[in-house]
Amino acid sequence: MTKSSNNMRVGNIDEYIAGFPSNIQVMLQELRGTIIQAAPEVEETISYNIPAFKLHGAYLIYFAGWKNHISLYPFSSEMDALLPEAAAYKTSGKGTIQFPTDKPLPLDLVERIIKLRIQESRNKINIE
Repeated sequence: MTKSSNNMRVGNIDEYIAGFPSNIQVMLQELRGTIIQAAPEVEETISYNIPAFKLHGAYLIYFAGWKNHISLYPFSSEMDALLPEAAAYKTSGKGTIQFPTDKPLPLDLVERIIKLRIQESRNKINIE
């Protein structure tokens, strides 16, 4: 299934979100807000033509909207083990967790994923 935005090139996250139906736009804005709330120092950008968030110059998290789900990247097997509630969602070996668009986003889970990604990022660059 292709993205609702028809894979158009976008310049920023607002343009990306605007390319989706209104119900998906609401969910993408909720996801964006949760990411920013969990990691207020992040910088927003577009990478691989999808929204991305950088922390300390490194990519922290990406998301992408699709017709039937919203994907959050990366989602590692280590996170899967630490977040048992993630088992309710489809994941892939490519480091993705998918949230269906016909259900509310699990924003608490998203926040915990972001916190784990921040910790992983700090461990990589030895920030305490």
